[in-house]
Amino acid sequence: MGKNSGKFRQPRESNNRPNQKKWLEGPKSETTNNANKLPVKTAMWDFDHCDPKRCSGKKLARLGLIRSLRVGQKFQGVVISPNGKIPVSPCDRELLEEHGAAVVECSWARVQEIPWSRIGGRHERLLPYLIATNPVNYGRPWKLNCVEAIAAAFAITGHRDWAEEILSHFSWGHAFLKVNRDLLNNYCKCTDAESVIQAQNDWLDQIDKDYEEREAKKANGDDVWLEGNMNHLHISYSEDEEDEEGEEDDKYDENEEEDEEVDDGEEDEEDEEDGEHENTDDDNDEAKGPGK
Repeated sequence: MGKNSGKFRQPRESNNRPNQKKWLEGPKSETTNNANKLPVKTAMWDFDHCDPKRCSGKKLARLGLIRSLRVGQKFQGVVISPNGKIPVSPCDRELLEEHGAAVVECSWARVQEIPWSRIGGRHERLLPYLIATNPVNYGRPWKLNCVEAIAAAFAITGHRDWAEEILSHFSWGHAFLKVNRDLLNNYCKCTDAESVIQAQNDWLDQIDKDYEEREAKKANGDDVWLEGNMNHLHISYSEDEEDEEGEEDDKYDENEEEDEEVDDGEEDEEDEEDGEHENTDDDNDEAKGPGK
């Protein structure tokens, strides 16, 4: 018997043996590895009210662009919430850069079910008047979803590039910044929450004025529906397209003029032929004489 008889020899671990922990966790997806491109923290309280296929918050979570918070957990940064008292403003920039932004992922129809006392934080903020462009509430003011709310907070605090980045993951995302371009520009020029409220009220007053003008036009019998929905994106044609249309119109007009000239020439020829026939008949009558 050998020197090690009676003892169980432990097999040497192979270097090729898979790591059990990694194997149980599974490989990390490519989107998770490369998704978190935002240089700021983003978070949400998700109450599972929305359809997962349409939920912008869940899509951001799948991409690794936002983390979920549990009920009872507070957030130190800017919290976009209907429970806020003042709107987000450019003076929140440093707070957002340092601690990030959080939103509440819930249905607008079930807001009353949210335990507001168990979520939120010290810096809860409202969003000023903005227009939604998501497929569920397109064209409706105030009805922003999670990604629109976060993008609005980024844009108002001077980080439009962050807003463009987070919206770029949605096919409709670019429309949000276009539709709300003037509003966001006005809010960015403000200094604090009070000036944001003033800018919002000025905009709403202008909307009321436009509405009164539209009603007056309707009373006069004008077709105001030709103006379209003022909350929707207006499509403007490029100068190149206008030039091409102008060239086609010019060509069409030239062709019409050529056709008219040809028609006039044919009419002149017909008149000359008719004149020749008339002259021939007169000559025959003269040859026959008055004793016909």
